[in-house]
Amino acid sequence: MLHPVIFTIGPLEVRFYGVCMAVSIILGGMYLLRQGKRRGFAEERLLTMVFLVVIFGLLGARLLFVAANFPSWFWNKPLQILKVYEGGLAWHGGLLGGVLAAFWYLRFRARYDFHAVADLTVPGIVLGYTLIRLANILNVENIGRMTNFSFGRWPVQWIAALFSALLLIRHFALEKKELPDGYRFWSFVFYHQIFRATVEETLREMPLVVAVYENPVLGMGFFTMVQVTTLPILLLVGWILWKYLPKRYHL
Repeated sequence: MLHPVIFTIGPLEVRFYGVCMAVSIILGGMYLLRQGKRRGFAEERLLTMVFLVVIFGLLGARLLFVAANFPSWFWNKPLQILKVYEGGLAWHGGLLGGVLAAFWYLRFRARYDFHAVADLTVPGIVLGYTLIRLANILNVENIGRMTNFSFGRWPVQWIAALFSALLLIRHFALEKKELPDGYRFWSFVFYHQIFRATVEETLREMPLVVAVYENPVLGMGFFTMVQVTTLPILLLVGWILWKYLPKRYHL
């Protein structure tokens, strides 16, 4: 097993978690710029959007994680909130922060259609989720529930990474089709959320906020906080797809 810290420079630790995040941002940004230039979007405006999405995405992800798991940090350990490099980011918070920042900038500053640009961000988002799940293994976090099966604990990080990779393959396959702007982005969010709620969260060792079912033999349980909050997200994304896309593209 690799150590989560690659090397240290004085008090600074360079971790695989941070490297995975940086790699996904760089590669995702390069893909966005290349495809965006082909569609006539100005490079400097796309770079500004990437900067805002990264800042507000990290901010939203960290604040939601702390609020859901360690709310006392806000008044007892405020400096601990800044230690993003140690792990601890909430997907929903990152998605919300990033989408709001991109929507505001694209609509009111760059004057670009949000849906047209959002489709180009999917590879970077999927790559980031995949690499972060693999980094979770080194950090020994987001682990699976124990079972009575021979493998002992569900390899939930590997399962999540594999499904994310499949969504990335799906995205590139959809690029070859004539689809309305926004379909690739919102359909990715829709299917990814379904997977997280029904598979990843069911097998992940997380406290149940509404204890409807828990089976220590199979290593399954619901409902976690993510499962509870997934339904309104699915309803919102479904409404967006229904309202803004032609009927033949509805889920």
